[in-house]
Amino acid sequence: MAEITKRRTGELIRGVFKILLDNPEGMAARSVLERLRTTVPPTEFEASTYPKHPDIPRFEKIVRFSTIGPVKAGWLTKDKGQWFLTDPGRKAFEKFTDPELFMREAGRLYREWASEQPSEVEEAAVADAATTLEEAEEAAWSEIEEFIGAMNPYDFQDLVAGLIRGMGYHVSWVSPPGPDQGIDIIAHTDPLGFQGPRIKVQVKRRVDRTTIDGIRSLLALLGEGDVGLFVSMGGFTRDAENEARRQETRRITLIDVKKLFDLWVEHYDKIPEAQRRLLPLRPIHFLIPAERAA
Repeated sequence: MAEITKRRTGELIRGVFKILLDNPEGMAARSVLERLRTTVPPTEFEASTYPKHPDIPRFEKIVRFSTIGPVKAGWLTKDKGQWFLTDPGRKAFEKFTDPELFMREAGRLYREWASEQPSEVEEAAVADAATTLEEAEEAAWSEIEEFIGAMNPYDFQDLVAGLIRGMGYHVSWVSPPGPDQGIDIIAHTDPLGFQGPRIKVQVKRRVDRTTIDGIRSLLALLGEGDVGLFVSMGGFTRDAENEARRQETRRITLIDVKKLFDLWVEHYDKIPEAQRRLLPLRPIHFLIPAERAA
């Protein structure tokens, strides 16, 4: 990437940061890259493709490669294809307005991080492998999220019940098709339900975010000795999250699709086979030093 100057890299990454500043809850990497093409149009070189890989545009690869420094600097985080700015990243964007100085500072923090790593690996090769792994993870997550989103609501409910069982809880009731009165699953910490607390679960497969009204509806159904678990495919609004956090006497835990998937992977081997078939997984292993991955 000798044709890409540090100033140009800074322009691209500051463009990424500007997009994420306007989307504080994060944004899909593909959407960021698409919008960046409009706000910071690619040069002729960046718009070209690789000779051996004519289907791979340089622009996306260059931007992904260039985010490695800001990630290791603690300015940018990535999770399942979503990019988020951190508070230090916002401050760096405001402080280092010159694109070149912006990237020099990111590079300084990256080298500071790298000097503390025990392994000596060729940096360029590892960075290239890291961007390839990142794209593979994004593609996999996109397919998984689409699969879950298209799932029958009652299969999704059964999937959640299977996860709860896999985590060691005892599911005593799963709502049959039809009106559920707000509760979809009831679980206990022991087989007979003698020990507390009783867990009341509400499951929403809709892609829109659950609002504060949804949280309050579940809270209203929690009695003494109950705890609430709200699983929402679309996640939760900030007000909804704050409402759940404020609770002291009526405890409630919120799980979005990403957290649900992480728990599914963690407890996969203990989930009953019937439910495991609803979201079957197979791990794929990449050879890349973890401490150098972006």
